[in-house]
Amino acid sequence: MTTYDNREKAFENKFMHDQDLKFKAESRRNKMLAEWAAAKLGITGPAVEDYVKAVRKADLEEKGDDDVFRKVAKDLADKGVKMADADLRKQMHEFLAKAVGDIEAGR
Repeated sequence: MTTYDNREKAFENKFMHDQDLKFKAESRRNKMLAEWAAAKLGITGPAVEDYVKAVRKADLEEKGDDDVFRKVAKDLADKGVKMADADLRKQMHEFLAKAVGDIEAGR
């Protein structure tokens, strides 16, 4: 292998590693967000896990975070829970930061 081939392979490996970490962090974020929203919605017991699955499934609808945001925002609004869009996005950001921190710390 040439130096160029080695460098290309290293970039490919880093990209795959970064994508894997991104997926794991977003999945953890979605779980934390769903559990947080479930508490606000009055969802308890085994129904919380069903709600977590629904939020994670919503994340597969399109690229980015807007699908998750829309689902949680709609669920909160449907139950009469008042939440500003900026506050919900801030919560999502905080949960993502925590998820990344947890993954980096090996938790």
